[in-house]
Amino acid sequence: MAAAEDMQVVILCGGKGSRIYPFSEYFPKPMMPVNGRPILVHLMHIYARQGFRKFVLAAGHRKEMLFDYFDGRFPEWEITILDTGVEADTADRIRACMNYMGERFFATYGDGLGNVDLKALLKFHLEHGGLATVTAVPLRSQYGTLQFDKDGRVASFTEKPVIKDQWINAGFFVFEKAEVGKWASANLESGVLPELASRGQLFTYQHHGFWKSMDTSKDQQEMERLGETGEPPWLASGE
Repeated sequence: MAAAEDMQVVILCGGKGSRIYPFSEYFPKPMMPVNGRPILVHLMHIYARQGFRKFVLAAGHRKEMLFDYFDGRFPEWEITILDTGVEADTADRIRACMNYMGERFFATYGDGLGNVDLKALLKFHLEHGGLATVTAVPLRSQYGTLQFDKDGRVASFTEKPVIKDQWINAGFFVFEKAEVGKWASANLESGVLPELASRGQLFTYQHHGFWKSMDTSKDQQEMERLGETGEPPWLASGE
């Protein structure tokens, strides 16, 4: 297993974040604040706390904000910011970072936080021998559900339940560098990952702990509340 200090972390920071418009006119989504600091920094702390401190930020939209913010900050981390293009797709952004990668590397989205055990994720990846591993979390409904009998009498409500046996892509990937140059698609989700899966080379690490993405302004407000008291759940240990 590669030593923790040798593993790079690619973070996708270049999208336009259209679902949080008009804020995305002024901020790349990973720079949206959560409790006074960008969500990106919270994400980097997840990795750094577990010994992974070499970051490559794949920038694009409003890239100047990343260059300005990280200038002189966090000297204990190794941070490289690359302009991967405003219009580049997810796989192309990762491909543009390959000159900075070792034989395998972490990658993730810049807008999702989770208390993923990264060393366990890496161990899982190495043990299964695939070309890529994606972390998956159970699908949680964005709506509350209600249960009722045959007469329509409501028995109970469940607020945003976990939908059993349905899993979603939470990011927190491990990739083998040698394969990246062979990716045929510009898009990670619709092209690269399905193609790897069709070859039996994509594995899933199941995470049962905390995870949340910031897709909307409401999500940002919920993250603010989660981080207001004590240690935020994305830094808490345990599954």
